[in-house]
Amino acid sequence: MHVELSNVTKVYEDPPQIVTALKDISFHVNEGEFLCIVGPSGCGKSTLLRMIAGLDHPSSGQIRFRGDLLTAPHSKISMVFQTFALLPWRTVIQNVEFGLEVQGRPRKERAEVAMDLLEMVGLKGSENLFPKQLSGGMKQRVGIARALAIDPEVVLMDEAFSAIDEFTAESLRAEVAEIHNETRKTFLLVTHNLPEAIELADRILVLSARPARVKSIVGIEMERPRIQTDSEFVSIHRDIFALLQAELENSIMRHRLSGLKEFKRLQDMEDR
Repeated sequence: MHVELSNVTKVYEDPPQIVTALKDISFHVNEGEFLCIVGPSGCGKSTLLRMIAGLDHPSSGQIRFRGDLLTAPHSKISMVFQTFALLPWRTVIQNVEFGLEVQGRPRKERAEVAMDLLEMVGLKGSENLFPKQLSGGMKQRVGIARALAIDPEVVLMDEAFSAIDEFTAESLRAEVAEIHNETRKTFLLVTHNLPEAIELADRILVLSARPARVKSIVGIEMERPRIQTDSEFVSIHRDIFALLQAELENSIMRHRLSGLKEFKRLQDMEDR
């Protein structure tokens, strides 16, 4: 197993409020797998990814990478952010080189690696531009190139296609699928876009409403490329959508019941 989570729970404490975001999450990711994570809004999908990246820590439970306990960012795990997170004072090529620079790699090597990756993601000729001169799709291509520059084993993507238009997102998804096929790196993508998950994933991890638990893990065995109008695609979409819809309804019901309990508590106080 490449990445393994065992009974991971995340609690945020801001007295007097205590919020459990994730509860007893256990699953594994195989080497070379493309795993997508879906779930209701606010269920903790991004928190889960940040913990795998070592940017946040579980309140309890363990996260392991190649069997070793993961407690901090790892040089073989990189992340692509929804908000691009490019350094505005650095050019495109300097942004891609950043991780290699931190590792102390020679300037010539950094430049060669960065240029190869920029060509891979279709940005050759844009290396000397600054982020403010780029479209959203171009910024995310830089983010993907930067994530790949350190030659990671695991690439984490947090809603990586949600901040760009659908036409560009479709093109980028195809590029990411090709990169995964060519490199066989392990990819984990958090997304709210169910067709996107079905298009890309080997397996889809479905989380429940908060506090999030693993509701289901769905294997996708369709051949690639996958067509959204294909009957099998539609069937998988319908089944997973039903799981998510049930969680949404449960979440709404719990919220209403919580409101009723609070209303009853206030009535009791007034009657005293």
